[in-house]
Formats: sequence, C-alpha cells, structure tokens
Amino acid sequence: MNNTETKKSSIWSVIMASSMGTLIEWYDFYIFGSLAIVLSTKFFPSDNPTAAFLSTLATFAAGFVVRPFGALFFGRLGDLIGRKYTFMVTLMLMGGATFVIGCVPSYESIGFVAPVIVLVMRLLQGLALGGEYGGAATYVAEHAPKGQRGFWTSWIQTTATVGLFISLIVILITRSVMTEEQFDLWGWRVPFWLSIVMVYISYLIRKNMSESPEFAKAKKEGKTSTNPLKESFGNRYNLKFVLLALFGATMGQGVIWYTGQFYAMSYIKTVMFVDSNQVDGLLGIALLLGTPFFVFFGWLSDKVGRKPILLAGMLIAIISYRPIYRAMYASTDTNLKTEMVDKRIASAEIKTTNAASDSIYKVKKFYTDGTEYSETTTVHLKDGVANITEKGDVDKHVKKTMFITSSIKWKLVFLVFVQVLFVTMVYGPIAAFLVEMFPVKIRYTSMSLPYHIGNGIFGGLLPAISTYFVANAEKTGHSEFFLEGLWYPIIVGAISFVIGFIYINKKVTKYSDK
Repeated sequence: MNNTETKKSSIWSVIMASSMGTLIEWYDFYIFGSLAIVLSTKFFPSDNPTAAFLSTLATFAAGFVVRPFGALFFGRLGDLIGRKYTFMVTLMLMGGATFVIGCVPSYESIGFVAPVIVLVMRLLQGLALGGEYGGAATYVAEHAPKGQRGFWTSWIQTTATVGLFISLIVILITRSVMTEEQFDLWGWRVPFWLSIVMVYISYLIRKNMSESPEFAKAKKEGKTSTNPLKESFGNRYNLKFVLLALFGATMGQGVIWYTGQFYAMSYIKTVMFVDSNQVDGLLGIALLLGTPFFVFFGWLSDKVGRKPILLAGMLIAIISYRPIYRAMYASTDTNLKTEMVDKRIASAEIKTTNAASDSIYKVKKFYTDGTEYSETTTVHLKDGVANITEKGDVDKHVKKTMFITSSIKWKLVFLVFVQVLFVTMVYGPIAAFLVEMFPVKIRYTSMSLPYHIGNGIFGGLLPAISTYFVANAEKTGHSEFFLEGLWYPIIVGAISFVIGFIYINKKVTKYSDK
C-alpha cells in the first residue's frame, strides 16, 4: 500500500471513529425532541396538554441553553489535555443521562420530581454535547489532507441529521412491534434504553484512537495554551473573531438548521395535525435524501470558499420559508377540501374514573381527496356538569389527527427536503470555516463557544419560540397564524447574513491550509 493509500485509510478510520460517537450523541440528544409529544403526557400534568407540550419543548430547549457552558468547560480541557480524551468523557456523560431519562417514573407516579429529574438529565446532555462537537470537528480537521478540510469535516456534519434520522427509525420500529397502548405505557422508553448499548460500542471504537497530529505536535513543542479561556476570550483580537463567528455565521446557520429539521417536524405534527407515524416517516425520507448534500457542499467549499455557500444558504432560506410553509399548510387545510358528509362518523360517551368523569365526543370526517380527519373532544365533568376553570373556560381537551394520502405525503417530503438542502448549504462547510478562524492551541475552546451559542441558544430555542408565536397568533384570530412562527428564523437569519456579508473575508480564515 503506497503512502497516499495509507493516508486515505487513516483518515477514513478517523472519520468512522469520530462520526460514530458524534452520531450517537446526536441520537441521544434528539430522541427527546422526536418524542416530545409523548413525553409531554408522561412528565407533566395532563390537565392542560398545550401547556404540557410547551413545557416539554422548554425542557428540550434547556439542553441547548447549557451547551455553551459545556463548550467552555470541555473546550478548555480539550486544549489542555487533548481532543481524544475530552470527547470520550462527553460520550459517557451523554449516554448515561439519556439512559436515566428512559428510567424516570411518570408524573402520575412521583409528581413534580419527574420533570425535575428529566430537566437535570437534559442539562447534562447539553453539557456533554457542548464538549463533543468541537472536539470531533477539530480532531477530524487536524487529520484532514491539505486543501480538503471542507470535504472531510462535512462527514461529521452529517451526524446530526443521521442521528435524528436514526432516532425516527428506532421510534417507528418500536411502534411497529407494539400496540399503541404498549408504546404509550412503556414502549417509548426503549429508544432511551438502547442508547447505553450504542454508547458502549462507540467507546470500544474510540478508545484506540490516537491524538490529532497538529495538537500532538504543538504539545511536543510546548506550544499548547496554559489558559485557553483567557487566550480565547480575554484577548481582544481573538474575541473579535469569536463574535464574528457567532453573529456572522453560526447564529444564522443555527436557526436554519432547526427550522429545516425540528420546526418542520413540530409544525406538521402540532399545527397541521398530521399523524405522528406519517410525519416521522416522511421526515425520515427527506433527511435520507438530503444527507449526501452535506458532503457535497463541504467538498464544494474547498473549491469556491466557505463564505459564498454559507451566505447563499442563509439568503435562499429566509426568502423561501413563507412560500414553503404556506404550501405545506394548504396541503392539509380542511377549508380547502370537500367533505363527504354522508360518511361522517360521530359518537359520544361518558367515561368515569374514580371520583371524576369525562364526556368524550368523537368525530371522523372523510374528504374527496382521500384525507381523513379525526377529532376527539374530552370535557371534564364535575357532578355531571362541565367543569369551569378559574379563567372561566370549559375544562376540555381537543385532540386532532389528520391522515394524509400518498400524494400529499410526497408533496410534504419534497417541501421538507428543500428545507434540508438549505441546512446542508449552511451546515456542510461550517466546521472547516470555524477551524480555520483559530490557532491550534485555543481552537477547541474558541470554535466551540460561538458554535454552541449559535446552535444551542439561537437555534435550540426556535421550536419553543416559533410554536408559541403560532399558538398566540391563532388565539388572536390572525388569518395566517400558521406562518407567524417563521419570523424568528427569518429575522435572525437576515441579521446574520448582513453581518457575514460585510465582515467575513479571507483574513477571517487565516489558518486555512491552502
């Protein structure tokens, strides 16, 4: 085997070892979001489903908020003791926290202790991910052949999407081998439990990895940092690049990532009311089709530069979001469909549990295009009369479910796929872009913080903020309430685009290997 083949074999082994662990960490992190609707019924009071779902999204977002702290803590360790050992620790921390979430008793069993434990585990997940990504991206970049950082680091970029994809597949398989009652009772825990097996396999692969050559060389020559935090953020010159990386790149990249993948999923489930299994299936197809483009745009950034691709992805996304989401909503809007009234099925019953009782009304509607719509309204009764809340409203819960046809499904697959393309444009080149902004001795620390603030805070808060905007607009009777959640990613993305367009230049990527 010649030297070139040896180098390629070596870099592929680095990619496999790094990607496996990072993929599993993303799986662990996103399994919570993929099961948000189910978890809202397990760990929060069931008397207000909307509040419970928003609380679950807030807990989901909490993991994002602490990611910058994980970036600081583990980034410092990575620049002091090395990339390899640091992201070994983050892997074990993530896996342990995920497994514990799968074991926590429900709210009905232990009350408010349940959401508190879940919140603590979610915070530990966020800390772990804050240290993982920077280590993996830096490690791969420092192994990459000259002029190929974009291509090789883009494989790490695929792991977030593949992790989400695998989480959806595991959920679909688990649902398919159980009844709906079994999955609701305990089957939802299985995806969390599987994490511990996956983490152990990744640990066995990673423990034989060697340190990155650039860091090993710097350590041998005594050129590593003694105080990475001070040199990264106490140095005004370096801090300027940290801020530019955040506001000119990762902030916009973060909101586009979470709009195209998580908000799209949440939107189709909670605003369009499409059946969860159908949503998971169509999202999985869109992610599978879109994932190779991470590598394509990473490779292209080696040829034409990081800036043009990053900024083009931001600009096209913010211009396209409203037309895309308007088309998505219209595909299931029953106001635009013709109901076959003679086929409508309606029923009513009184269900008594202990001292309480509920009046349950069910209706199922069929439309000429093949769409089916089910609505179940549960009114809580007190002494046989509808219970009135402190706000004066009738205490009731309405569950809506839409079963879409194959043609509508493929239309939604295409519209989500287009959003995933935007994601691949901004996310594929970002690791190489960040690596090339900072010197080896403080690279782990300096690149991790802007990445995790941009993605963890600006991006991670997006599902909760956008869902709130939609719910609030619907209450006030806004005619296009279903588009109001898009203002957040559009405004944040536009600000990032303008800053990046003006201030990102060749001097920014001064540690490029070209």
